[in-house]
Amino acid sequence: MDTLSYKTISINKATAQKEWVLVDANDLVLGRMASKVAKLLRGKYKPSFTPHVDCGDNVIVINADKVRLTGKKWTDRIYYRHTLYPGGQRETTPAEMMAKSPEKLIRKVVKGMLPKNILANRIIGNLYVYAGSEHPHAAQQPKVIDLQLIK
Repeated sequence: MDTLSYKTISINKATAQKEWVLVDANDLVLGRMASKVAKLLRGKYKPSFTPHVDCGDNVIVINADKVRLTGKKWTDRIYYRHTLYPGGQRETTPAEMMAKSPEKLIRKVVKGMLPKNILANRIIGNLYVYAGSEHPHAAQQPKVIDLQLIK
């Protein structure tokens, strides 16, 4: 038996094959969409997935303003942040975030589904979110993916 043919191949930054992917968030549930986008960003759908390397795809999310939340999550869910000043704790709901900037809401939800390490800061840079259906990445020729067909 040739043992070299069974060697596990670990990819690195130079050998990672990154693609551009387009996701339409029109009428998708926010959490379910964000978990699949996080998997695409990490590269977990690829057979050459390596946990410590940024081997995921560049993901473009359009129609971020048309995303859905189920139940009463628009008003009952609360996101906290702190200004680092005394008494600086601020809270906001998804409805308030959606009114100001739908891009920030989707970016926050996807970032929460990535691992809490330095690599996640690099991975979240591969996410491009736009409120409308137009995006400036036509030159990259993104591949359109239907998130309801992948698990």
